[in-house]
Amino acid sequence: MNIIKLSTDWAKAEVFSAKIVWLFSGIEIVTGIGFWILGKTATAKAFGWPLLVAGLFLVAVGAGLFFTNNSRIERFERLYHDNPKAFVQEEIQRTAKSQRELRNVFKILPAIIIFAAILILLTPAPLWRAIAITMIVTAAFLMVVDSNTDARNTAYHFQLSIVKP
Repeated sequence: MNIIKLSTDWAKAEVFSAKIVWLFSGIEIVTGIGFWILGKTATAKAFGWPLLVAGLFLVAVGAGLFFTNNSRIERFERLYHDNPKAFVQEEIQRTAKSQRELRNVFKILPAIIIFAAILILLTPAPLWRAIAITMIVTAAFLMVVDSNTDARNTAYHFQLSIVKP
């Protein structure tokens, strides 16, 4: 098994996920601006700021994913050639840590969705409803992205654990 190819393919898939996050952030930002400029009702206008803030948050999330994993692609080959055994062990530890963090993410994001749904039920104010709906949409999107990240991370971790460098 080619460990470098396995590792760089994993990192490239994470970079692709970052680009998907950026695409969705752009959609949220454009939608927020559209509601703000073209909205005729208080509810439509209320979506402007929440969607803009959520979109900017996703830009930051995408940047973190992109720059972290893009730099890994370049480092993997150098680190592997320096010490293959240490590289594999380090990646196994890092993917195990990621698995633990993703378990927490899949507890926190549904809690945010539940909180936001309750907020919709309890408040008639258009701004608070817009904030809650934006939170639900953003958290649901992050769950989709993170479920793919979790599947990739789990497969990568498994493949690393059976490798003999």
